[in-house]
Amino acid sequence: MPAKPRTARPSRTVLISGASVAGPALALWLHRYGFVPTVVEKAPAVRTGGYKVDLRGGAIEVCDRMGVLDEVRAHSTDMDGGSYVDSAGRTVGELPAEIFGGREAQDDEIMRGDLARILYERTRENVEYVFGDSVASLHDDGAGVDVVFDSGTRRRFDLVVGADGMHSNTRRLVFGDERHYKRHLGAYISIFTGPNRLDLTRWETYHARPNKLISVYSTSGETAGTAKNCFVFAAPTELACAHRDTAAQKRLLADAFAGDDWEIPRLIADAADADDFFFDSIATIHMDRWSRGRVVLLGDAAHCTSPASGQGTGLALTGAYVLAGELAAAGGDHVAGFAAYEEVMRPGVELNRRFAEKFAKEMTLSSRRKIAMRMFMVRTLPKTPFKNLIAKKIRQEIQQAANAVPLKEYAAYEPLGTAA
Repeated sequence: MPAKPRTARPSRTVLISGASVAGPALALWLHRYGFVPTVVEKAPAVRTGGYKVDLRGGAIEVCDRMGVLDEVRAHSTDMDGGSYVDSAGRTVGELPAEIFGGREAQDDEIMRGDLARILYERTRENVEYVFGDSVASLHDDGAGVDVVFDSGTRRRFDLVVGADGMHSNTRRLVFGDERHYKRHLGAYISIFTGPNRLDLTRWETYHARPNKLISVYSTSGETAGTAKNCFVFAAPTELACAHRDTAAQKRLLADAFAGDDWEIPRLIADAADADDFFFDSIATIHMDRWSRGRVVLLGDAAHCTSPASGQGTGLALTGAYVLAGELAAAGGDHVAGFAAYEEVMRPGVELNRRFAEKFAKEMTLSSRRKIAMRMFMVRTLPKTPFKNLIAKKIRQEIQQAANAVPLKEYAAYEPLGTAA
């Protein structure tokens, strides 16, 4: 049985910047432990777009402990599998979902927007949400944090948490420019919704070209007649483009795939009308410390492992669970709570970062010969008598990353302020 929280001046009010996944998940746990969380989000409402995200190992366990696992299951992408096609659209090889996704039986996959909505709906009655606003400045005087918002509103909080993504505004305000922490992994990724031009149903189609990878998929919950388009291309150095300049990003994407055949011209043209267009560097965030004074970072803001890891959402969920639990275990003592949170999380983050750095190189194969070898493996794997052994080996590496963060039982801790 875990020890009761120590007696200390409790830090009760917590401002969380970011209402995607990490922020609402943290708010849920903080409320359970007796804290008073407020979530501020720059967008006017919960962002419902995005791509499909894997929930494996520890993330599934956290969803179960939050009480949202049944709803997550109900919104599963429910994919049947995936295939690779050549320039003529001919199927080169295909794999069932259990091999294609490298999942164990308990793992699942959900659209990021669905997960964000589930967490918001679960917390909205007990948590204050402020949409359409952002933090303009922070002043930590040692006893609390004075916050000025873009709207001009001024408020004071005991603690501030930056759960605002790889381009974290909180990190910039407290730790400095992101160029000190961001490491480009040599590629860019773009995802957006377009017409279902390949008539896909619970299926994903891949097409590989030297230094490029295209994926088109339609999930069980996809709006009728639509599909998600994902483009990845190699870029040894970062491109000169502001991360909020959507028009410039669409031009860069078009330029990167100019002259390519297959369905690429039509899919790229669909980007022009996409209102959920996403474009960013595949990159990681490296920081020596995730907290300073009464401000702490969570999820991608602290340790982005990039889409190449497939574990960003999982680490956001487990990080929220650990941060809230350690703060409660420390009786609201942020110094002890932040230190314990980082001690628990960092080894798992480092493992996932190494996994991302390895896989990023495999996303955009550099030659037709390497692509041909990949296609040979995809084509022959379902036929080989060793397919189960090979699939198991693939899953083991993924599961090691998915279960890299140990999950303590924090549920036995009394809510903040009830200890004698």
